[in-house]
Amino acid sequence: MPLSQRWTLSRYLIEQRRRFPQASGELNALILDVSLACKAIARIVSFGELGDSIGQAPQPVGGSVNVQGEVQKPLDVLSNEIFLRMNEWNGHLAGMASEEMETPYQIPAQFQRGKYLLVFDPLDGSSNIDVNVSVGSVFSVLRAPDEAGEGARDVTEADFLQPGSAQVAAGYAIYGPTTMLVLSVGYGVAGFTLNPNLGEFVLTHPDIRIPADAHEFAINTSNSRFWEPPIKRFVDECLAGRTGPRGKDFNMRWIASMVAEAHRILMRGGVFMYPRDTKDPDKPGRLRLLYEANPIGFIVEQAGGRASTGRQPVLGVKPSALHQRIGLVFGSKNEVERIERYHREPAPNDSNVPLFAERSLFRD
Repeated sequence: MPLSQRWTLSRYLIEQRRRFPQASGELNALILDVSLACKAIARIVSFGELGDSIGQAPQPVGGSVNVQGEVQKPLDVLSNEIFLRMNEWNGHLAGMASEEMETPYQIPAQFQRGKYLLVFDPLDGSSNIDVNVSVGSVFSVLRAPDEAGEGARDVTEADFLQPGSAQVAAGYAIYGPTTMLVLSVGYGVAGFTLNPNLGEFVLTHPDIRIPADAHEFAINTSNSRFWEPPIKRFVDECLAGRTGPRGKDFNMRWIASMVAEAHRILMRGGVFMYPRDTKDPDKPGRLRLLYEANPIGFIVEQAGGRASTGRQPVLGVKPSALHQRIGLVFGSKNEVERIERYHREPAPNDSNVPLFAERSLFRD
């Protein structure tokens, strides 16, 4: 399709707004401000190691640790700052929460407050920056409680503890060979590619759908000794290939960048697993419910896939803390439902095949 006939993100949001003639347009304006933050981060990421020499990134911060107990990279700090500065002034937000901040961010007193909450992971997968692997930003929009909206009071942690099903919109930007923004406002999923000549996100993937079946799975097999039996069963069956109970061959993928994993599955199907395991009994999972699992889960479900803890739909989980962690399985619907079924039923005796069994060239 000629560029002149493609919709920009602005036009797409206007067309979506026509569904609700009474809408004020605040959500559209908020998403456009979020997209502007993503454009700024994309430009900085694209310079890589050249950034310091042209003033694109601050000097290293000496390995400071965020609330998650993870070492912050300079771009983590800068990306978080960009999200705050691009969205604090617009009058659409009652407050913000970020993976990089221990407590909610209050909108400065000089700015008008609005009726939405913005939750985000400003730079997901930043540990991959050094090896030039795709990274991204993830965001979620919630409605603020009436008593917190429009500046009635400061936001509290409890205001953000809403199940994923309450999200008004969610999306992610992926900074790879091209920069893309993938978005859902509750009526399917659309993908926009950043046109560097125009400086605009242009609609290139108007109706993203995840195939119900898959031939790919993604999991960190170095944790296999900590997996629960249902996950072991599923992976063993995939590895058995066409001679096993699944009757088909699977490919395994693992990027260790949540946004990149989600994007691959949205583009061609598959299943991603970062399940609860026994590695750290005090943590029911590794991914953050509010900043990662909920927005990605919302997008996946809107694209016809399924997102689950392995035991229940992730969008139905009521958060108990701002930085709560959770196990997550998402992707092609039939594969995720199979994993959920394995959690409900005992594994058959003949399915308990070791993932990396000893093998011999000689058989009796």
